[in-house]
Amino acid sequence: MDLGLKGKSVIVTAASKGLGKASALEFAKEGAHVLISSRSKDELKSTVEEIKRETGNDHVAYIVCDMKKADDIERLVEKAISWNGTVDVLVNNAGGPPAGKFLDMTDEEWYHAFELNLLSFVRTIRKVVPYMQKQKRGAIVSIASSSMFQSLDNLVLSNTMRPGVVGLSKTLARELAEDNILINTVGPGIIQTDRINDLYQFTAEQQGVSIDQVIEEVKTIPMGRLGKPEEFAKAIIFLGSGANTYITGQTLVVDGGSVRAL
Repeated sequence: MDLGLKGKSVIVTAASKGLGKASALEFAKEGAHVLISSRSKDELKSTVEEIKRETGNDHVAYIVCDMKKADDIERLVEKAISWNGTVDVLVNNAGGPPAGKFLDMTDEEWYHAFELNLLSFVRTIRKVVPYMQKQKRGAIVSIASSSMFQSLDNLVLSNTMRPGVVGLSKTLARELAEDNILINTVGPGIIQTDRINDLYQFTAEQQGVSIDQVIEEVKTIPMGRLGKPEEFAKAIIFLGSGANTYITGQTLVVDGGSVRAL
């Protein structure tokens, strides 16, 4: 299937590793012009070189961007415009907030989670939408979490912010439908990334058990294994591609069948 991504201008934020990196790699495989961002210049440079090497696509670039800073986000979009003239696809992504229980969280941590996991998405969307409206097409995919549907233990910050991303996406999907801008949200279940490894470590320390014991929860996944980053990324690619022409305002969880809530 031709996904219609060749030569398209794509931004993937927080993409030096994990799910963002996996998504950027899949877009590059399809011939898109991919601009990635994160806070680490060294990691970004290494990731761009890796993506170019694996895909043979030289149209991959990076810019350092702290998603909590409005000025950084503005520079990110400006670079995409100067490089490609427009933005066809935006993949909103940001690192997960710290783990912990409600009474452990300070006001500072709440503000940090809001800025990183909700306000940053608002800011990037605000910057790219005028270009998408001008060309009367575009796709925005926001990466959230399975906590959109089912709260997760020790992740009160994520459980609170992620549903806000869903509300934002659903609202904008209706507001911007007349401009042919499709907006969807995708949440990962347990995908094998550094983030999951960190959460396993935190849970093991909280419970006073080994990481191996915590990983036993994999047995609760109906498919009996952790998801692979590339499996998650394929959902992002489809929703952001020319193959998707009518799916908008939807919330998808890629989790091997774990979440039972509708």
